[in-house]
Amino acid sequence: MTTDHAADIDRHVRIYITVFVALMVLTIVTVAIARLHLPVPVAVTVALLVATVKGSLVACYFMHLISEKKLIYAVLLLTAVFFIALLALPVATQSNGYWIR
Repeated sequence: MTTDHAADIDRHVRIYITVFVALMVLTIVTVAIARLHLPVPVAVTVALLVATVKGSLVACYFMHLISEKKLIYAVLLLTAVFFIALLALPVATQSNGYWIR
């Protein structure tokens, strides 16, 4: 019993260390992208992609969402949809550089 528990802890520690190393590598990638002087749209797109991957790693492993039930994912998806809708609202209500009245 104790051996199984120790092996389980070792497995979790290995996963956490792997995620930590991945986060550090992605941070270095983010800094490298900033140093490349890419065009702004490309740099922002790549930076957001890297940030999304890093956020997903943190949410899945450190917040333990990778083993949650489907209801949690449905609520998270609904929240993300509303967040994107709120971010798109100013763009959708603007026409030819003027706010729609």
